[in-house]
Amino acid sequence: MESFFATVKSEEAERFDSHGEAKMESFDFIEVFYNQKRRHSTLGQISPAEFARRALAQAA
Repeated sequence: MESFFATVKSEEAERFDSHGEAKMESFDFIEVFYNQKRRHSTLGQISPAEFARRALAQAA
């Protein structure tokens, strides 16, 4: 994770006008794209959000 954040800071820092804007964009990317849409091969080609929904459904 440290390497990831170092890359983000060095490559994206100047793209944003403020820390708050960068934080909102990062949250949007993680919650909207990464967790909801991006499929993961280790999860059987489903998104992390879908994986969590299925796990909760099985536990109930």
